Amino acid sequence: MTDTTTATIGLTALDRDGAASELAWEPGQSLMEALRDNGLPVLASCGGTASCATCHVFLDPAVVTRLGERGEDEMELLEETEHFDEATSRLSCQVAHDAALDGITVRLAPEEE
Repeated sequence: MTDTTTATIGLTALDRDGAASELAWEPGQSLMEALRDNGLPVLASCGGTASCATCHVFLDPAVVTRLGERGEDEMELLEETEHFDEATSRLSCQVAHDAALDGITVRLAPEEE
């Protein structure tokens, strides 16, 4: 039997043009790292410290609910973006690897102008 807490999981990533990629998400990676390490154009200027919003993504509302409350810093950054959506926006650097997220779909937010 596989230990799902340390197993690689899969996700579907939609880039800004809507093209889908099937990605592997390794244990210990944040969602931002999984996207970036698999070649998606996630700038992640702050390196995952929740001090920018260049890793903004959209998730299914049920996934956002399952993840729990956004931290104060994350919420402040998201609210300042042009494309913030209360139901679907998250900073991918704040989403930790979790076997319960296997198979999720992530859509990259449009770049800020």
